[in-house]
Amino acid sequence: MQIRGTGLRLRVANALHIPGFIPWLRPAGAHRYYVGPAEYYDLVAAGQFNLLTMLGLREDHTLLDVGCGSLRAGRLFITYLLPGRYHGIEPNRWLVQVGLRKEVGRSMRRLKRPNFSYDDGFTLTTFGHQFDFIVAQSIFTHAAAGQIGRCLSESKRVMHAESLFLATFLEGDENYAGSDWSYPDGVYYTRPFMFSLVSEAGLIARPLSWQQAGGQTWIAIAQPEAEERLATLDQQLRAHVLDDS
Repeated sequence: MQIRGTGLRLRVANALHIPGFIPWLRPAGAHRYYVGPAEYYDLVAAGQFNLLTMLGLREDHTLLDVGCGSLRAGRLFITYLLPGRYHGIEPNRWLVQVGLRKEVGRSMRRLKRPNFSYDDGFTLTTFGHQFDFIVAQSIFTHAAAGQIGRCLSESKRVMHAESLFLATFLEGDENYAGSDWSYPDGVYYTRPFMFSLVSEAGLIARPLSWQQAGGQTWIAIAQPEAEERLATLDQQLRAHVLDDS
């Protein structure tokens, strides 16, 4: 998910070594570089898919992919979920459209009927219903505290008692004090500060022992009544890893 803006596009262009990069003049494969290192495109997608299925995602669940980008993980979730169960929100329409064409394909799109919103203000309520799972991979790693707060407050409105929200952030010793989206540079927050943002939204959170390319920290977020379930998630992940080793 990248917030719109000419200045942002130019910074992305520099990061991709594409002078004056403009979405409608994008080179082949740019949709992969736009969301992170292309060499990790498949690995990051697999990591998200494995994490959510280990924590209970099944084909009949509904999923909201916040900042779905070029459908790096979306292509796996769309294939796995039953028709109409995948929802992606991404302000860059062109990025989704290229992802659908190059990563999903017309036949799969017709079969699975994924839903998309191009809202740029974290309006997760735009789909008009609640979700069993929400994922925001590498979104809080670029967002200002106010944007994270907005996303969390919206997520509470679309989460039921058993919903899980899985998100990543860059853990550091200080908190990003800016008010703007930062891309391609990442921003850091302390764990207590991040958890305070979750609490202010009326939600609870726990860290997860799940490896993420780029050194990001995964956290699980839920409604307060799911505290007991949240406390067992990390143990659940460890059990899966031990069983597979």
